Amino acid sequence: MLALLLPASHGGQAAEDATVHPSLWPERPPPTLRPETEAFVDGLLARMSLEEKVAQMIQADVGSLKAKDLLTYKLGAVLAGGGAAPSADVRANARAWLDLADTLYRAAMQPNGAAHDPIPILFGVDAVHGHAKIRGATIFPHNIGLGAAHDAELVERIGRATAEEVATTGIDWTFAPTVAVARDVRWGRSYESYSDDPALVAAYAEAMVRGLQGESSRGTFMAPGHTLSSVKHFVGDGGTFEGRDQGDNRAPESVLVRVHAAGYPAAIDAGALIVMASFSG
Repeated sequence: MLALLLPASHGGQAAEDATVHPSLWPERPPPTLRPETEAFVDGLLARMSLEEKVAQMIQADVGSLKAKDLLTYKLGAVLAGGGAAPSADVRANARAWLDLADTLYRAAMQPNGAAHDPIPILFGVDAVHGHAKIRGATIFPHNIGLGAAHDAELVERIGRATAEEVATTGIDWTFAPTVAVARDVRWGRSYESYSDDPALVAAYAEAMVRGLQGESSRGTFMAPGHTLSSVKHFVGDGGTFEGRDQGDNRAPESVLVRVHAAGYPAAIDAGALIVMASFSG
């Protein structure tokens, strides 16, 4: 992934500067694998068709599909994007969201003639400072405000509270934390950055992932009341040229590693299971 993403982040520099140096990038060991889980996954993949494997890589918006579509297309995931809501009601309460999640789950688990057992659907949402789609949910300050607090313990507690409210509505996955290190306030998403200090961003990334997903050492990792996290956006979205959203980060590779990638090793060490890639001009 580095080989694909990093050259695009050097726009405007001489060609000889576009070489990627893997030795500059921190490595993290893979998570501890459970042999029985790996055997189950290998057996499942062996029974899946190519079409089914492709479908498992697709995430569709709930605003543009019906539950029956999951039987037809066997999608791997759904999300509730901007404006999407149960029955298009943006003021829907928690019960309505839970009913939607249950309906989608039941559809995905219907026998569909495949050579393997049905695969549960994953449901994701942008609960980036609380479960903001839900009427009556707890809404927390956005990341820029939390950064000003300089309190990683508070961030972990916020992650825990957010996960509980998200899980209560039957949703498995939140697209947080954002670990962008904003270096130009002209960027329209600067408020999503915890800080321009990579050390603070790294500390908060670790704390938020622990809060959302739980911790293996405490026996809470992905236990009930926790959700998948999604660390984003890899890499350099907080340092784009002239603050242009989805733009081009022209920083030297050493700055990408030291500043803009600082949150990722910390989040992975905390157990992050998903990293969301960035757009680049």
